[in-house]
Amino acid sequence: MQRRLAERNSKISSFHVMELLRRAKQLEAQGIDVIHMEIGEPDFPTPRTIIEAGIKHLKTGAVKYTPAAGLPELQNKIAAFYLQEHGITVDQRRIFVTPGASGAFLLAFGVSLNPNEEVLMADPCYPCNSNFSTLFGGITKSIPVDANSHYQLTAQQIKAHWSSSSKGALIASPSNPTGTLINPEELKKAINTVNNLGGCFYSDEIYHGLVYDQKAVTALKYSDNVFIINSFSKYFGMTGWRIGWLIVPDEFIEATEKLAQNIYIATSTQSQYAALAAFDDTTLTELEYRRSEFAARRNFLYENLLRIGFEIPIKPEGAFYIYANCKKFTDDSHQFASDLLESEGLAITPGIDFGKHEAHHMLRFSYTTSIAIMKVAMQRLEHFINKRSL
Repeated sequence: MQRRLAERNSKISSFHVMELLRRAKQLEAQGIDVIHMEIGEPDFPTPRTIIEAGIKHLKTGAVKYTPAAGLPELQNKIAAFYLQEHGITVDQRRIFVTPGASGAFLLAFGVSLNPNEEVLMADPCYPCNSNFSTLFGGITKSIPVDANSHYQLTAQQIKAHWSSSSKGALIASPSNPTGTLINPEELKKAINTVNNLGGCFYSDEIYHGLVYDQKAVTALKYSDNVFIINSFSKYFGMTGWRIGWLIVPDEFIEATEKLAQNIYIATSTQSQYAALAAFDDTTLTELEYRRSEFAARRNFLYENLLRIGFEIPIKPEGAFYIYANCKKFTDDSHQFASDLLESEGLAITPGIDFGKHEAHHMLRFSYTTSIAIMKVAMQRLEHFINKRSL
């Protein structure tokens, strides 16, 4: 009998950077030194306090299932964090501990999105967000954005592109790949617009904490009728632990718990116990030091890319990415990234991974490595560009 792939697979896009990463690993296996500025994973280790908390629980041997919504102690810690950081009280029942932000997206779209309903997203945006929608039969309506709106969707754009098929809108702030924040007043307008249209507002806040010139504002400040996606991966340095959280509107609590029970039963128990230490004062002090290091890295990379000749209309306010226009050097950023890797051993991400709008002119640089290493990276980049101009 012939086995056939489900049709949805043809609609889920590939992540081109993974092919570049595969090639980078091949080159490294050949003894070639490769500098990685393509993957959004911090080079800092998980804070020792978090590791020790995880080890302590593992040593008890009582690594059992937790409730599907997560450890009540961790739900309480997350709620306390919102009160401390934002002055916002969140009902613990609305908080779901998930296997990373990916698990949060699966739950959010799983309980709210019907087949053929649209989710409005910015172009450029992180590609997996669109693929999560596709997995549930949803349709992503990509809306081109530029520096005029800080690469963020506006309330006006949401209203103009809303149709009878629209279910909601997703805003990521800080965003991947641009690192930009949405203006708080514009966030408020976007939420009100979606709520007035009877839709769902999804707020991707996984880079909260990693902001440098101003504080990120959570969508919860303006409404309880929002889905909040967050993660322990980025600011808290727990990428491989696979743990995040989702906050849902009251009407979705029961459905979300039922879906969580069926999709993954419970998030990794040792990761949840480890995450209990993420909010300790000692941990937060270390994380704030790392944030200052990321700010210094951003400044270094931003200034050097401008010096070399890249166009960056907005200095990123958060995350650890710079989305740079390379049209001075090429009309094919994907080929540029591939050639740069082969020629100089420098891995970066082409714009085609994040959408279609100006993608052939865009490159994402991730500053998740030290300034010392980035100095070498900039030397390699300049050498590559100079060779091309001969």
